[in-house]
Amino acid sequence: MRATARIVETNPSRATATIVMSPMLRIVGLIFLFAATVLRGADYPAPSEGDYTLRNFKFTSGEILPELRLHYRTLGKPEKDAQGITRNAVLIMHGTTGSGAQFVERRPFLPTDLPRPEFADELFGKDQPLDASKFFIVLPDAIGHGKSSKPSDGMHAKFPRYGYIDMVEAQFRLLTEGLGVNHARLVMGTSMGGMHTWLWGESHPEFMDALMPLASLPTQISARNRGWRRMIIDAIRNDPDWRGGDYMTQPPSLRTTAEMLWFMSSNPVLRQKEAPTLARTDEVLNKFVDDYIKTGDANDVLYAVEASHDYDPGPNLEKIHAPLLAINSADDLINPPELGVLEREIKRVPKGHAVIIPLSDKTRGHGSHTIAGLWKDELARLLKESEPAEKY
Repeated sequence: MRATARIVETNPSRATATIVMSPMLRIVGLIFLFAATVLRGADYPAPSEGDYTLRNFKFTSGEILPELRLHYRTLGKPEKDAQGITRNAVLIMHGTTGSGAQFVERRPFLPTDLPRPEFADELFGKDQPLDASKFFIVLPDAIGHGKSSKPSDGMHAKFPRYGYIDMVEAQFRLLTEGLGVNHARLVMGTSMGGMHTWLWGESHPEFMDALMPLASLPTQISARNRGWRRMIIDAIRNDPDWRGGDYMTQPPSLRTTAEMLWFMSSNPVLRQKEAPTLARTDEVLNKFVDDYIKTGDANDVLYAVEASHDYDPGPNLEKIHAPLLAINSADDLINPPELGVLEREIKRVPKGHAVIIPLSDKTRGHGSHTIAGLWKDELARLLKESEPAEKY
């Protein structure tokens, strides 16, 4: 099978009809529309949460953590064939400073506790590509993130220096030792999780039927991608209030971190639309930063950003055996398509394909990786094409 790269259209025109109604009917219609939106989130089971502890986990740095806690969420139930091989497991990995909760997080502005619509509602419901009644979906919190072990738990800057290789190894042990999963139907991830997906394909090439990295490139972190990370690292480490990681209150550099994350996470067209004036830009940015520092931690984000130091799947791309579909967006400032990296490197993956989603009013720059409606048809196609020849 020849590796390919292509662009897909994501903004087809749709026929529309205008209906004139009275104000009362309009209100009733909005109520029913809201109710229908609410019910969509109930189309699959609520995720179950748990923790798995790895004893004396040795990091690639040589450091050892007596107890490494990995938090996770699961939907559905695992199924094994007559040979005891797990056939329906799906691993989904999150991005830098995120957690597994970002795929099913709650929406506090609604009167009911519902999952995030742009990802979970598009994928996990009945007859959707990752129907939770058919698949066993695993959403882990990576090392240093979410409810897994991280610097802010108490060790601060004495926490072991972890890298992406450590994170993938811990995820593998969570699945195999903690959850009894010995094979995956699909391994996928967004941003950092997308980079982990490339590493999964190289380090455990026979473990999965298919791979789908989103918003990532199969090459060492460099140039602008390294640059914005260095800006965050330097801002924190050179902040006198960081105090070598032993601060009592969050250092001012956490605000700089939040500003950089806001800058890189969307596309210029969308930013201009939401912040068309100087005053509005300050207002939007201030709100983002204020919300971020309520829960953010300088040590946690420092470690998370530094963790990409050992990411370099380039030399081993030929080792990836499973069908791989890489999906990026044209308006991604972190992984800009004009570099040509994805189109060039995908040719080295034996069963690799790449899709670039063009800019539209639906894309969100780097954040397009979580807007499943943009790429779920591609996911469905990947699952169909990678289906095992022999049904269990």
